[in-house]
Amino acid sequence: MAKNEQVKNGIFPMGPKNDAYAKYFVGQSYLQGLVNDPEVNVGVGNVTFEPGCRNNWHIHHNGFQILLVTGGEGWYQEEGKPAQKLTAGDVIVTHDGVKHWHGATKDSWFSHIAITAGTPEWLEPVSDEQYNALG
Repeated sequence: MAKNEQVKNGIFPMGPKNDAYAKYFVGQSYLQGLVNDPEVNVGVGNVTFEPGCRNNWHIHHNGFQILLVTGGEGWYQEEGKPAQKLTAGDVIVTHDGVKHWHGATKDSWFSHIAITAGTPEWLEPVSDEQYNALG
């Protein structure tokens, strides 16, 4: 059994397979939207990653992204900086225009609430070489 599998039963629902964004991920993720109000121009979702899953490098234009880590173990990296290991309670703020990625560690489930404004630009995947070099 993978580490931290209990994140599947977290305080927020895990949601269905993240098929709408699957082409921007390596591995399997799940997405549950948490705010469905057309008058609120900020996305809020619970994103759950299976072990080894990560999203592609991406940039948020005319906005930002805040990650509230709710369980498991994961990684966050901005271009040109070392990756940061994340666990429950960590908070990440990604400013407008910053190229970054996030996802689970190789052997652990990972979940975070993503609060996102602006338009994402999806870029290249994090290579297996880059990812496997992490802790």
